[in-house]
Amino acid sequence: MVSVVMQDDYYCDQTDLTPEVRRKQNYDHPQAFDWPLLVQHIQALRNGEAIDMPEYDFTIDNRSDKTIPVKPAPVIVIEGLFALYDADLRKMMSLKIFVDTAPDVRFIRRMQRDITERGRSVDSVVGQYLETVRPMHKQFIEPTKRHADVILPHGANGPAIDVITTKVASVIGQLKRL
Repeated sequence: MVSVVMQDDYYCDQTDLTPEVRRKQNYDHPQAFDWPLLVQHIQALRNGEAIDMPEYDFTIDNRSDKTIPVKPAPVIVIEGLFALYDADLRKMMSLKIFVDTAPDVRFIRRMQRDITERGRSVDSVVGQYLETVRPMHKQFIEPTKRHADVILPHGANGPAIDVITTKVASVIGQLKRL
């Protein structure tokens, strides 16, 4: 069994800001995230406690009123660009994976996602990419690669998947012996 925690759902609550101000925030900076809540929730899952993960709504640039129930499991996957950024979070990880994807592929994926899922225009996606996404990636995300136990070049590949599968099976085996 696996629990998945999506880091994007841990953007800070911005209810106190107007929609216009929210749209101008830099969502590609580590300060955009509610790190204490994310760390608290991961610790709770590790302790066998269920959590109510916030649900972020990109159409309003804020958390929605809904939460997503997440049950504890032997394997907890933390998915997100900044997953390896926070030292407290890293200390709780048994396996740290960095998916190293070419910049052009990252841009194309973002463009497709933001247009189809978030209703953004091409101009707004390109502008955001040049103003915040690209420089923040270089400053904050790329350096986290050094914390990874496994780096997946160009996404998933057979040998890397074998290493990950073996490690996850080992962790689950250790838990069963406890």
